[in-house]
Amino acid sequence: MTIDTTPIAAPAALPIDTISTEPPPSRTPPRFDLTFHSSLAPWNKSVLQWGIDNDKHFDGLAVGAHVYDADNRLLLVQRAAHDSMPNRWEAPGGAADATDSTLFEATARELWEETGLVARDLKRIIPEAEGRAPGSVFTNRTGRKILCRFSFEVEVQSCEGVRIDPEEHQDYLWVTEEEARAEKVGEREIPITNQIMRSVILEGFRLRRLAAESKDAVIT
Repeated sequence: MTIDTTPIAAPAALPIDTISTEPPPSRTPPRFDLTFHSSLAPWNKSVLQWGIDNDKHFDGLAVGAHVYDADNRLLLVQRAAHDSMPNRWEAPGGAADATDSTLFEATARELWEETGLVARDLKRIIPEAEGRAPGSVFTNRTGRKILCRFSFEVEVQSCEGVRIDPEEHQDYLWVTEEEARAEKVGEREIPITNQIMRSVILEGFRLRRLAAESKDAVIT
């Protein structure tokens, strides 16, 4: 499920005949066996419980799944031409439902529905920028509802076999940080949906870089 995110404030593209635009074989998500970093415990709760615990009264919560492959490339999906923000690029994600047991389950479900990939571990939460609290606040298309989106770095069982649903997306790419920053892969323009999405994407790369540097420092 994709949602309109109007803000308040690698290799060349795959040939079209190699892109699977079939939705996952069943619309019923698999059972997700998820683990998560201890720092993410405040989000291991339902939409309702999160609102109660944080005294927040958003009209809804959304989630985003940032998946990286072995070459540190991020998975982006291109919105369908008939959808809002047509042909623009974003990380997989969408609305967290009241029926989702936790925000983590919502993240895994949205990732699976939009790409067919199965989440197994949530690594970290990604704010819009260094020093910012997690959560991107935005309005719906009419401006009548205020929502908040939480974006997580997600490790999946396998990065192979991405399958997009043509009702929501029409293409996907694995992009480097430089390509995301330039919004261009080779000669192909990849306009990102909005500034919020762009900021979260770049912050996700920054956090991964810091984590890698910290790990290298410990090893040496």
